[in-house]
Amino acid sequence: MKQRILGQRLLDAGLINQDQLRIALIEQEKTRQRLGQLLHQLGFAAESTVHDILAEQLNLPRYKPAKHQIRPEAIRLIPADMARRHRLLPIALDSTGRRLQLAMATPNDPATLAGMQTPALAGLDLDILLAGNNEIEHAIDLHYGHSLAIDDILAELEGKPLASTSTGDTPGKSPAVRLIDAVLGDAVREQASDIHFEPEAACLRIRYRIDGVLDTIRILHKSTWPALSSRLKILAGMNIAETRAPQDGQISQQIAARQIDFRVASQPTMHGENIVLRILDRQKGIVPLAALGLDATQFKLFERMLSRPEGLLLVSGPTGSGKTTTLYSVLNQLNHPSVHIMTLEDPVEYPFPLIRQTSLSDNVKLDFAGGVRSILRQDPDIMLIGEIRDGETASMALRAALTGHQVFATLHAASAIAALTRLRELGVEQHMLHGNLIGVVAQRLIRRLCPHCRSSRPASSAEMAWLKLPHLAIAGQCVNCKQQGYSGRLALLEILRIDPALDNLLAEGASPPRLLEQARASGFRPLSEGGLDLLRAGETTLEEIARNVDLSEWV
Repeated sequence: MKQRILGQRLLDAGLINQDQLRIALIEQEKTRQRLGQLLHQLGFAAESTVHDILAEQLNLPRYKPAKHQIRPEAIRLIPADMARRHRLLPIALDSTGRRLQLAMATPNDPATLAGMQTPALAGLDLDILLAGNNEIEHAIDLHYGHSLAIDDILAELEGKPLASTSTGDTPGKSPAVRLIDAVLGDAVREQASDIHFEPEAACLRIRYRIDGVLDTIRILHKSTWPALSSRLKILAGMNIAETRAPQDGQISQQIAARQIDFRVASQPTMHGENIVLRILDRQKGIVPLAALGLDATQFKLFERMLSRPEGLLLVSGPTGSGKTTTLYSVLNQLNHPSVHIMTLEDPVEYPFPLIRQTSLSDNVKLDFAGGVRSILRQDPDIMLIGEIRDGETASMALRAALTGHQVFATLHAASAIAALTRLRELGVEQHMLHGNLIGVVAQRLIRRLCPHCRSSRPASSAEMAWLKLPHLAIAGQCVNCKQQGYSGRLALLEILRIDPALDNLLAEGASPPRLLEQARASGFRPLSEGGLDLLRAGETTLEEIARNVDLSEWV
């Protein structure tokens, strides 16, 4: 009954419609999951929205991460394993030490209530706040910490022969199964983007890519790799008997109360199969356009470009520079029941409601160019092309723009001006560019200095003359950034809008220096200038900017 009350409240608030509620209730009959959780999983309602309504229904205050300060004395009352198991977060004790403020994800769950009958909580008066699963998991990771507790597993794994590995999640899981589970979960909590399993002559190296930089997590004995690689390939649906040819696969797991996908690729090497997993976290991959970190001028320019009803908008940059995240942010803003959006991706990284997404896998007999032809017969308003790799795809994208569609695509190029040159190299005729290009966004991801240990150094005389700064920010080392000196990344973008003057130069086949000169005259700011702005603001270091952006024109 309470589930239907929640659904009715969401209906009354206009947050879902009757069809969505009906579908969620049908799924609930099959899975026996909570209605709010199902609505979130189906993409019908945000988790925070569901819990706001649920808090009103249960007459409980809402836990707000930005508002509620977690106190160490409260954290010490509940062990980490109990907090994770029952999704509890102790927030604060009052001055008497007898009243505890406690955030819970399932305050009415009998198993949770039974698990709270512990000596540590006996005699305490509880003030319950309602929290979402993800809010609880994130806060537990932040305040309890998390570690890769695999020493015991390794002792078992390296101490006996490994003839085979279990394929099921039974109570007697093999050490290989438990170790892979531990690594996948730890990498997600550490906010890694990739996991590398790299066999060498005498060892297996496990590395995470965090904030764009690889970091060695553990080095294992080489005897562990056959069992671990078999487990990974079983999870990814790959052929465990094939070790001499590259393979691709996919893993989907529930980690930290959310669905995480892993894109898996194996590559034969002289010491065995190298396996790399790309972590696809839907919550991190789909962000509002306003959260990309654009300044006010860039944001206004970007919105002006998106308001054009037809044309081709390109996003360029190297692998791992956040191109897909930017395009998904654009689609997220444009997504509406009144428009028809279709995508061609290789592969689809994050599913969207309302958007028809096609993955160009081996099972789909399409390439990008053929996919564009097919999509044009599906009455689209907006199209996303995962990558322009050849002249045929580029020409098809421009033809789609010419026929009145908004088209978004990625292109591998070092800068916005270089992207225009790249189109010519692919064989796109100059007249095809005229009037069809909305603009080009080129981007990089720059590591942000850790706010807890950042420091500074005196600028050299050359740096002083160049940057007009007496001191330059440098990285420190502390426990908050795991001695790296950096924490998180910033998006660095250059946005080139194709105005009439630049459009005419493109049609004339003007040289890159001439195009850059005209772009600067119209207010274009290249990546290097944006990077130096971040340096002057103390957000990053000169070394980090130089690692990602060509500063030769300034030196």
